[in-house]
Formats: sequence, C-alpha cells, structure tokens
Amino acid sequence: MRSRRIAPLVALGAVTTLIPALTPALAFADTQPARSTASADPLAPYTRQTPRWKRCDAEAPANYQCATLKVPLDYTRPNGGKLDIALSRIKATSPQKRHGVLLLNPGGPGGPGLDMPLYMGAELPTAVKERYDLIGFDPRGVGLSSPVSCGLNDDELNWQRPYKRETFARDVRWARTVADKCRTKAGDVLPHLTTRNTARDMDVIRAVLGEKKISYLGYSYGTYLGAVYTQMFPKRSDRIVLDSAVDPQRIWRGMIQVWAEGAEPAFERWSRWTAERDATYGLGGTPAAVAQTFWDLVAQADRKPIDFQGTLLTGDDIRSGRAVFFDVKGAAEAIAELKKAAKGTPSPAPSKRSTPPRPVPPSFARAVPSDNSDAAFWAVACADTRAWPRDPEQYRRDAIRDKATYPLYGDFASNIKPCAFWKNGSEPATKVDNAVGALVLQNEWDSQTPLVSGQGLHRSMKGSRMVTVLDGQGHGVYGSKSCADRTATAYLTTGRLPAADLTCRATPAQARNRTALPLPTPPGLPARL
Repeated sequence: MRSRRIAPLVALGAVTTLIPALTPALAFADTQPARSTASADPLAPYTRQTPRWKRCDAEAPANYQCATLKVPLDYTRPNGGKLDIALSRIKATSPQKRHGVLLLNPGGPGGPGLDMPLYMGAELPTAVKERYDLIGFDPRGVGLSSPVSCGLNDDELNWQRPYKRETFARDVRWARTVADKCRTKAGDVLPHLTTRNTARDMDVIRAVLGEKKISYLGYSYGTYLGAVYTQMFPKRSDRIVLDSAVDPQRIWRGMIQVWAEGAEPAFERWSRWTAERDATYGLGGTPAAVAQTFWDLVAQADRKPIDFQGTLLTGDDIRSGRAVFFDVKGAAEAIAELKKAAKGTPSPAPSKRSTPPRPVPPSFARAVPSDNSDAAFWAVACADTRAWPRDPEQYRRDAIRDKATYPLYGDFASNIKPCAFWKNGSEPATKVDNAVGALVLQNEWDSQTPLVSGQGLHRSMKGSRMVTVLDGQGHGVYGSKSCADRTATAYLTTGRLPAADLTCRATPAQARNRTALPLPTPPGLPARL
C-alpha cells in the first residue's frame, strides 16, 4: 500500500431513449430479446458459453466457484477483439426457495468484485442467501478481467493536487502525462472501458447463467452501473438495490466536485458537535472557535509540517482528509491529537479498528498490475462522458472559485485531471431516466456519495423508492446492521417496494459506523487523518 493512499473504489435525464445511430448488433445487445439461431444473433457465441466452474482457490470454501467468460471488446464488432470476464458464485442455500441470481458490485470505478460473494455472504441475511445465487465479477479492465495498466509510477498515481498558482503548470503536465501513458499502453482498449459496456457484459452474464432477469446489489459506483443497466435493459431488471448512490447527472467531474460540496456541511456539523464537548476535546467552546482551531492548525502546518503519528503533514495534507469530518467523534479525536502534535507532544499510533476481514482474491489467474485500479478508474471516469473541459484554464478558474466556495476541499476537486487530455469513449454518456423499480439506500452523512447524490439518482429513476438513514455515517448501508436493512431484505425476498420513501434514524452504534463494509474508495483519497 502506498503512503497515505488507500485502494480504489471506491470512489459517480429527461427523455427515456437509447443512444441513436447504433449498428444492428449494438442495438440488439441493448434492446432485443434473445433469438433462436446463431446466424441471427451476433452475440450467440458469447451468450451461449458454458461456464467451466471450478473452486476459486485451494484455500477458499468449496462452494465458492469461479469461471471465465469471453465478451466483445467492442459490441459493435462482436467478431473483433475479446476480453475476459472473471466470474464467481455461491449458490442459493435453499433450492426450493431459489428466486434467481443476485449480481454484486462493490463500487469504484476500478473496484474488483470477484470476492463479493464471499464477504457479502457474511453480511447478508439468511433469507437472501436462501433465494439467490450470489454472483461476483470483476468489471472489464479490472482485477482478473483483462486488467488494464498505464504503467504509472507513484507520483503519477497521486492526484491529491490542491490548486496553487506556482504549481499549476506542473499539475497540467502531470495530467497530460497520465493520459499519454494510458493511451500509449492501452489506447485500443480504453475507449471501450465504459459503464455502458460493463452493463452489456452483465447482460451476457445473465444469458450465460440462463436467467430471464437479474437482481442486483450495487454500492457506490455500482449504483450508477445498476442504473445504466436498468436504462439499457429495463425488461431484464428484477430486484435492484442501489446503495450509497451516484447522481447520474454529475458523472464524473461533478461526482469528484460533490466531495467538496458535501464536506462543508459535514465540517459545520462537526464544529457544532465538538463545541458541545469542549471539556472532552479542548478544541473550542463555540462552533466558530472549533473551526478556527482547525484552520490555525492548517496554517501552522503550511509554515512547517506537523509530525502526526510518524507522518509529516502539510496544511494541504490536512485538508485532503476531508472525509474524516463525516464521523464527528472520529474527527474530534483526530484533530485533538493533531493539536497536541502541533505543540510537540508525540501522538500515539492509530488504533486498529474492527472491520470485517476481506478475503484474499483467488489466485487461479494471472497477477494484476499494481496500477490497475487507478488506470481503470480513469478509464471509466474519462470515457463514460464527454463533459470534461479540454481547456486547462477552465480548471484553473474553477479551482480558484471552488476554493473560495468550499475551502476545505474545493480546489482539490476542481483542479485539472487526466480526463482533460483523454480520448473520447466509444459512446456518449447514458441518460438515466426510467420507471424501473429499484430501492435506493443512503446514509445522511456519507463522505463519498453525499446525500444530495443519492437524491439525484432517486429523481432520475422514477420507479425507485429511497430509504434515508438519518444520522447514518459511513459509505455503505446494507449489510452494516443499519436500520434500512429490514426494508432492503423485504424487497429482495418479496419483490415489493415500500409504498413511499422512508426515513429511519440510526441508533447511536449505527451513527458511529466507520465504513464497516470493505468498499473501495477512489484512488488517492485518504479516508482519515
């Protein structure tokens, strides 16, 4: 693991239409029922594959099986290049009650999902596991599914870049270098590493498994993937749970910028909470005093980095940890220790937090490049949409504006990214606007997909219902013992959505949730100080 970085996510309409001017093969892939003869169906070589299931790993449970499928690199040319898709399953525990398959995605873009049946098997209730084969897969370009690589070094992997006039030219060179290296190493593949094509891959999986419809549980980026699938394949979408949601109208620059937008109310909430506990934390007796303590520490660290738990932190490093403020108690503890460190008092090593162990990925296939999750993140974020500005000066202006508007993280979010120099993806972005039934789950205080983002997805999916966990903290709701679990389980087991949107209030224990689920987060983002 690189210093101060955590593995990716992960971390993102008005008229119901499919993209026009598609070739017949692509139109078939999106909208048509399965055909009976291979000659009439250009995708028959893919949809009629027979998975060769085998135990994923010698040390894995015997019921955890893996297989590899082939899918077209480009669905408009199904006879052209091919990609591998690594697939896994744990069968339903009660054949008599079996409803179908539940595809799982952990988020990203760039998050591998092959091991999701294993760790979600420990989180999901028995009633769900009885009714579904749990299906995991690594999305195209990720993990063991023809992994993409750009050959990026540690400096190129770091995109926590605050705007500064004196370093902006260097940031532009960095963004251009990342885009150029990716294009040189994987240029033929990159235009096709899109959410739309991953949704098509999911439909190939559906066909190969012999299912008329699929049910789906997706977290974070996985909510956007699920929403795109419902838009492209509405009649093949069964029970859809979208947890910690991406707003389709903000992909993808807007979903990075929403981190800055969401951090400000979280910081204000933390300031109020901490001021009420000045006797415990000593950070100030009013919200304004607490905020001033924080910004004084930032200014001190800008003058001379603060040694905090063995790491020298600049003021920009402190601001980059904006996610910590979504956990008020954790943030108060961290800033109190930072204050002591600023006075020269050694701070203790961070305590180990209890999180479910994540299984070791299966070793039945080749090794994954070290920059795979980052390369896949940029591939999807840049190719999914054509809304990224091409003029570096636009990023400069936006970063200056947003640092003033959102001082904690605004310039980080709006500074230049490799997508400014990326070649367009194979298609425009999907406009999500449908009436497919789905359940959206959202914590009120989610650092990666803030509440406004979940509300945006709910608006785009007219047939959805939303459960908001008031005071809920953390990224990921279902499976973390949330008050929303009962509603999600009832929907997955009966197919019935709530009659109206619901809110429930987190218990004190749930409100202290610090991302118990092992979800990926976008590359380069520290989860906490």
